Amino acid sequence: MKKEYRIKKSKEIEEVLKNKKFASNPYFSIYIKENNENHHFRYAISVNKKIGKAVVRNRIKRQVRSIISQTNIKDNIDVFIIVRSKVLDIDFNEMNKQILYLLRKQKAI
Repeated sequence: MKKEYRIKKSKEIEEVLKNKKFASNPYFSIYIKENNENHHFRYAISVNKKIGKAVVRNRIKRQVRSIISQTNIKDNIDVFIIVRSKVLDIDFNEMNKQILYLLRKQKAI
């Protein structure tokens, strides 16, 4: 995905967290905020160091990024995904189902 689709500044991530539009399950937490400044959606992914070493965390981020790139998320939305430690117990297909479920729950798809 292009870099313009990423939320990079911590101040912008804090704004998404303050919005409190939130959904979670044992594997992921998703925060959503409407953003009328951009004509496309933006996202950020957070993986805690307790989940594993850098190789494991980067693999999970790559998988989440590929799931996001394949979904049709509405425009003008900022999405912040926090990965929880139970994600190590599931495979890629289950990750896909869980993320899509949370995005549908928040009406982001």
